[in-house]
Amino acid sequence: MTQTLASTMPEPSSHPPSPRRAATTPMTVGSGSASGLVITIDGPAGTGKSSVARLLARRLGLDFLDTGAMYRAASVVVLDAKIDVADQQRVVAAVRGADIRFDWTADPPSILAAGRCVADRIRGHDVTAIVSGVAAIGSLREVLVAQQRAIAAAHPRLVTEGRDQGSVVFPDAKVKIYLDASPLIRAQRRAAQLAEQGVAADVPTLEAEIARRDKLDSTRAVGPLVCPTDAVRLDTSVLNRDQVVDELERIVLSRLVAASTGASSASPPTPPIPSGPER
Repeated sequence: MTQTLASTMPEPSSHPPSPRRAATTPMTVGSGSASGLVITIDGPAGTGKSSVARLLARRLGLDFLDTGAMYRAASVVVLDAKIDVADQQRVVAAVRGADIRFDWTADPPSILAAGRCVADRIRGHDVTAIVSGVAAIGSLREVLVAQQRAIAAAHPRLVTEGRDQGSVVFPDAKVKIYLDASPLIRAQRRAAQLAEQGVAADVPTLEAEIARRDKLDSTRAVGPLVCPTDAVRLDTSVLNRDQVVDELERIVLSRLVAASTGASSASPPTPPIPSGPER
Protein backbone atom coordinates (compact mmCIF):
# COMPACT_ATOMS: atom_id res chain seq x y z
CA MET A 1 0.00 0.00 0.00
CA THR A 2 1.31 3.48 -0.78
CA GLN A 3 -1.28 5.53 1.08
CA THR A 4 0.31 7.95 3.58
CA LEU A 5 -1.69 8.50 6.74
CA ALA A 6 -1.33 10.83 9.71
CA SER A 7 -0.25 9.05 12.88
CA THR A 8 -2.49 9.05 15.91
CA MET A 9 -1.62 5.53 17.03
CA PRO A 10 -1.04 4.92 20.76
CA GLU A 11 2.58 4.94 21.81
CA PRO A 12 4.20 1.50 21.64
CA SER A 13 5.17 -0.36 24.77
CA SER A 14 8.33 0.73 26.55
CA HIS A 15 9.66 -2.80 26.13
CA PRO A 16 12.07 -3.14 23.20
CA PRO A 17 10.32 -4.63 20.17
CA SER A 18 11.34 -8.09 19.09
CA PRO A 19 12.80 -8.52 15.57
CA ARG A 20 9.56 -10.02 14.25
CA ARG A 21 7.70 -6.75 14.90
CA ALA A 22 9.47 -5.04 12.04
CA ALA A 23 7.00 -4.34 9.24
CA THR A 24 7.39 -3.56 5.57
CA THR A 25 4.65 -0.94 5.95
CA PRO A 26 4.51 0.07 9.64
CA MET A 27 1.06 0.96 10.95
CA THR A 28 0.67 4.74 11.06
CA VAL A 29 -3.05 5.21 11.57
CA GLY A 30 -4.64 6.00 14.91
CA SER A 31 -6.88 3.50 16.60
CA GLY A 32 -8.64 6.30 18.41
CA SER A 33 -7.92 4.60 21.73
CA ALA A 34 -5.08 4.98 24.16
CA SER A 35 -5.43 1.31 25.05
CA GLY A 36 -4.11 0.02 21.72
CA LEU A 37 -5.38 -1.53 18.54
CA VAL A 38 -7.00 -4.95 18.14
CA ILE A 39 -7.87 -6.26 14.68
CA THR A 40 -10.04 -9.39 14.65
CA ILE A 41 -10.19 -11.85 11.77
CA ASP A 42 -12.84 -14.55 12.07
CA GLY A 43 -14.09 -17.20 9.68
CA PRO A 44 -14.57 -20.92 9.13
CA ALA A 45 -11.87 -23.55 8.78
CA GLY A 46 -9.84 -23.54 5.59
CA THR A 47 -10.08 -19.86 4.71
CA GLY A 48 -6.40 -19.28 5.43
CA LYS A 49 -7.00 -17.05 8.45
CA SER A 50 -3.80 -17.98 10.25
CA SER A 51 -1.43 -17.39 7.35
CA VAL A 52 -2.97 -14.12 6.15
CA ALA A 53 -3.45 -12.78 9.69
CA ARG A 54 0.21 -13.46 10.43
CA LEU A 55 1.31 -11.74 7.23
CA LEU A 56 -0.97 -8.78 7.90
CA ALA A 57 0.40 -8.40 11.42
CA ARG A 58 3.96 -8.48 10.11
CA ARG A 59 3.14 -5.91 7.43
CA LEU A 60 1.53 -3.54 9.95
CA GLY A 61 4.07 -4.06 12.72
CA LEU A 62 1.58 -5.65 15.12
CA ASP A 63 1.64 -8.82 17.19
CA PHE A 64 -0.23 -11.92 16.00
CA LEU A 65 -2.48 -14.24 18.01
CA ASP A 66 -3.62 -17.59 16.58
CA THR A 67 -6.47 -18.58 18.89
CA GLY A 68 -7.25 -21.67 16.85
CA ALA A 69 -3.85 -22.99 17.90
CA MET A 70 -4.94 -22.68 21.53
CA TYR A 71 -7.96 -24.95 21.00
CA ARG A 72 -5.84 -27.36 19.00
CA ALA A 73 -3.24 -27.41 21.78
CA ALA A 74 -6.06 -28.17 24.22
CA SER A 75 -7.03 -31.06 21.96
CA VAL A 76 -3.44 -32.37 22.06
CA VAL A 77 -3.63 -32.32 25.86
CA VAL A 78 -6.88 -34.29 25.75
CA LEU A 79 -5.47 -36.85 23.33
CA ASP A 80 -2.21 -37.34 25.23
CA ALA A 81 -4.09 -37.81 28.50
CA LYS A 82 -6.55 -40.19 26.80
CA ILE A 83 -9.53 -38.22 28.11
CA ASP A 84 -12.98 -38.68 26.60
CA VAL A 85 -14.11 -35.32 25.20
CA ALA A 86 -17.52 -35.99 26.77
CA ASP A 87 -15.87 -35.83 30.23
CA GLN A 88 -15.86 -32.05 30.25
CA GLN A 89 -14.71 -31.65 33.85
CA ARG A 90 -11.56 -33.72 33.24
CA VAL A 91 -10.93 -31.93 29.93
CA VAL A 92 -11.02 -28.50 31.56
CA ALA A 93 -8.87 -29.63 34.50
CA ALA A 94 -6.26 -31.10 32.17
CA VAL A 95 -6.13 -28.00 30.00
CA ARG A 96 -5.83 -25.73 33.03
CA GLY A 97 -2.97 -27.88 34.29
CA ALA A 98 -1.21 -27.76 30.93
CA ASP A 99 -0.94 -23.95 31.14
CA ILE A 100 -1.28 -23.38 27.38
CA ARG A 101 0.72 -20.34 26.33
CA PHE A 102 2.78 -18.86 23.51
CA ASP A 103 6.52 -18.36 23.15
CA TRP A 104 6.54 -14.78 21.90
CA THR A 105 10.23 -14.89 21.01
CA ALA A 106 9.43 -17.06 17.98
CA ASP A 107 7.95 -15.91 14.65
CA PRO A 108 5.19 -16.93 14.52
CA PRO A 109 4.82 -17.47 18.27
CA SER A 110 5.12 -21.15 19.20
CA ILE A 111 2.28 -22.79 21.13
CA LEU A 112 3.27 -24.57 24.35
CA ALA A 113 1.37 -27.06 26.51
CA ALA A 114 2.83 -28.31 29.78
CA GLY A 115 6.00 -26.45 28.90
CA ARG A 116 6.64 -28.22 25.59
CA CYS A 117 6.13 -27.01 22.06
CA VAL A 118 3.20 -28.74 20.37
CA ALA A 119 3.27 -26.74 17.13
CA ASP A 120 4.04 -29.87 15.11
CA ARG A 121 1.15 -31.78 16.69
CA ILE A 122 -1.74 -29.34 16.41
CA ARG A 123 -2.41 -29.83 12.68
CA GLY A 124 -2.58 -33.62 12.89
CA HIS A 125 -5.64 -35.52 11.73
CA ASP A 126 -6.32 -36.81 15.26
CA VAL A 127 -6.45 -33.23 16.55
CA THR A 128 -8.63 -32.04 13.68
CA ALA A 129 -11.08 -34.87 14.40
CA ILE A 130 -11.82 -33.68 17.95
CA VAL A 131 -11.05 -29.96 18.04
CA SER A 132 -14.63 -28.84 17.31
CA GLY A 133 -15.88 -31.00 20.17
CA VAL A 134 -13.23 -29.64 22.52
CA ALA A 135 -13.92 -26.04 21.44
CA ALA A 136 -17.64 -26.54 22.12
CA ILE A 137 -17.05 -27.00 25.86
CA GLY A 138 -18.31 -23.77 27.40
CA SER A 139 -16.21 -23.90 30.57
CA LEU A 140 -13.08 -24.53 28.49
CA ARG A 141 -13.86 -21.56 26.26
CA GLU A 142 -14.15 -19.38 29.38
CA VAL A 143 -10.61 -20.38 30.34
CA LEU A 144 -9.11 -19.72 26.91
CA VAL A 145 -11.09 -16.52 26.28
CA ALA A 146 -9.72 -15.14 29.55
CA GLN A 147 -6.21 -16.05 28.40
CA GLN A 148 -6.80 -14.37 25.03
CA ARG A 149 -7.89 -11.15 26.72
CA ALA A 150 -4.85 -11.31 28.99
CA ILE A 151 -2.65 -11.69 25.91
CA ALA A 152 -4.26 -8.60 24.37
CA ALA A 153 -3.60 -6.67 27.58
CA ALA A 154 0.08 -7.62 27.36
CA HIS A 155 0.21 -7.14 23.56
CA PRO A 156 -2.21 -4.26 22.93
CA ARG A 157 -1.31 -3.88 19.25
CA LEU A 158 -2.63 -7.16 17.96
CA VAL A 159 -4.06 -9.04 14.98
CA THR A 160 -6.05 -11.96 16.36
CA GLU A 161 -7.81 -14.70 14.39
CA GLY A 162 -10.35 -17.34 15.29
CA ARG A 163 -14.07 -18.04 15.29
CA ASP A 164 -15.39 -15.64 17.94
CA GLN A 165 -12.78 -12.92 18.20
CA GLY A 166 -14.96 -10.06 16.99
CA SER A 167 -18.25 -11.39 18.37
CA VAL A 168 -17.25 -12.54 21.87
CA VAL A 169 -13.62 -12.04 22.85
CA PHE A 170 -13.06 -8.50 21.56
CA PRO A 171 -16.51 -7.04 20.80
CA ASP A 172 -15.09 -3.50 20.93
CA ALA A 173 -12.25 -4.16 18.47
CA LYS A 174 -11.59 -1.20 16.18
CA VAL A 175 -11.47 -3.38 13.05
CA LYS A 176 -13.37 -6.63 12.52
CA ILE A 177 -13.05 -8.80 9.42
CA TYR A 178 -14.75 -12.05 8.49
CA LEU A 179 -13.09 -14.28 5.89
CA ASP A 180 -15.11 -16.78 3.91
CA ALA A 181 -14.86 -19.13 0.92
CA SER A 182 -16.99 -21.95 -0.38
CA PRO A 183 -16.50 -25.42 1.18
CA LEU A 184 -15.33 -26.74 -2.21
CA ILE A 185 -12.65 -24.05 -2.57
CA ARG A 186 -11.49 -24.68 0.98
CA ALA A 187 -11.33 -28.42 0.35
CA GLN A 188 -9.30 -27.89 -2.82
CA ARG A 189 -6.86 -25.66 -0.95
CA ARG A 190 -6.48 -28.22 1.81
CA ALA A 191 -5.90 -30.98 -0.72
CA ALA A 192 -3.18 -28.89 -2.35
CA GLN A 193 -1.52 -28.34 1.03
CA LEU A 194 -1.56 -32.06 1.75
CA ALA A 195 -0.20 -32.84 -1.72
CA GLU A 196 2.77 -30.55 -1.00
CA GLN A 197 3.41 -32.72 2.07
CA GLY A 198 3.22 -35.88 -0.01
CA VAL A 199 -0.19 -36.85 1.40
CA ALA A 200 -2.94 -37.92 -0.99
CA ALA A 201 -6.37 -36.47 -0.23
CA ASP A 202 -9.84 -36.88 -1.67
CA VAL A 203 -11.47 -33.47 -2.30
CA PRO A 204 -15.10 -34.64 -1.83
CA THR A 205 -14.14 -36.24 1.50
CA LEU A 206 -12.40 -33.07 2.63
CA GLU A 207 -15.38 -30.99 1.53
CA ALA A 208 -17.72 -33.16 3.59
CA GLU A 209 -15.43 -32.85 6.63
CA ILE A 210 -15.32 -29.07 6.24
CA ALA A 211 -19.12 -28.86 5.96
CA ARG A 212 -19.45 -31.01 9.09
CA ARG A 213 -17.06 -28.79 11.03
CA ASP A 214 -18.80 -25.62 9.81
CA LYS A 215 -22.06 -26.96 11.22
CA LEU A 216 -20.49 -27.89 14.55
CA ASP A 217 -18.72 -24.53 14.87
CA SER A 218 -21.75 -22.44 13.91
CA THR A 219 -24.29 -24.27 16.08
CA ARG A 220 -22.42 -24.68 19.35
CA ALA A 221 -24.05 -22.99 22.34
CA VAL A 222 -21.03 -20.95 23.44
CA GLY A 223 -18.92 -18.78 21.13
CA PRO A 224 -20.41 -20.03 17.86
CA LEU A 225 -18.91 -19.11 14.51
CA VAL A 226 -20.76 -15.99 13.35
CA CYS A 227 -19.96 -12.95 11.25
CA PRO A 228 -20.13 -9.93 13.59
CA THR A 229 -22.70 -7.39 12.42
CA ASP A 230 -20.06 -4.66 12.25
CA ALA A 231 -17.42 -6.77 10.46
CA VAL A 232 -16.27 -6.42 6.87
CA ARG A 233 -16.95 -9.71 5.07
CA LEU A 234 -14.34 -10.80 2.53
CA ASP A 235 -14.83 -13.80 0.25
CA THR A 236 -11.41 -15.17 -0.63
CA SER A 237 -12.60 -17.76 -3.15
CA VAL A 238 -10.97 -16.09 -6.18
CA LEU A 239 -8.05 -14.44 -4.37
CA ASN A 240 -4.60 -15.79 -3.76
CA ARG A 241 -2.86 -15.24 -0.43
CA ASP A 242 -1.04 -12.03 -1.38
CA GLN A 243 -4.23 -10.51 -2.76
CA VAL A 244 -6.06 -11.35 0.46
CA VAL A 245 -3.38 -9.66 2.55
CA ASP A 246 -3.48 -6.59 0.30
CA GLU A 247 -7.24 -6.37 0.69
CA LEU A 248 -7.04 -6.87 4.46
CA GLU A 249 -4.57 -4.00 4.69
CA ARG A 250 -6.88 -1.80 2.62
CA ILE A 251 -9.81 -2.62 4.89
CA VAL A 252 -7.81 -1.90 8.06
CA LEU A 253 -6.49 1.41 6.79
CA SER A 254 -9.89 2.57 5.54
CA ARG A 255 -11.55 1.68 8.84
CA LEU A 256 -8.91 3.45 10.91
CA VAL A 257 -8.96 6.54 8.71
CA ALA A 258 -12.74 6.67 9.09
CA ALA A 259 -12.47 6.28 12.86
CA SER A 260 -9.77 8.94 13.21
CA THR A 261 -11.74 11.47 11.14
CA GLY A 262 -15.10 10.68 12.70
CA ALA A 263 -16.47 9.48 9.38
CA SER A 264 -18.72 6.48 8.89
CA SER A 265 -16.93 3.21 9.58
CA ALA A 266 -18.57 1.55 6.62
CA SER A 267 -15.94 0.15 4.31
CA PRO A 268 -15.92 1.63 0.81
CA PRO A 269 -16.77 -0.67 -2.09
CA THR A 270 -14.03 -3.15 -2.83
CA PRO A 271 -12.46 -2.59 -6.25
CA PRO A 272 -12.27 -5.69 -8.46
CA ILE A 273 -9.09 -7.68 -7.96
CA PRO A 274 -7.88 -9.91 -10.78
CA SER A 275 -8.06 -13.55 -9.87
CA GLY A 276 -4.80 -15.36 -9.42
CA PRO A 277 -3.57 -18.85 -8.61
CA GLU A 278 -5.05 -20.29 -5.43
CA ARG A 279 -2.75 -20.61 -2.47
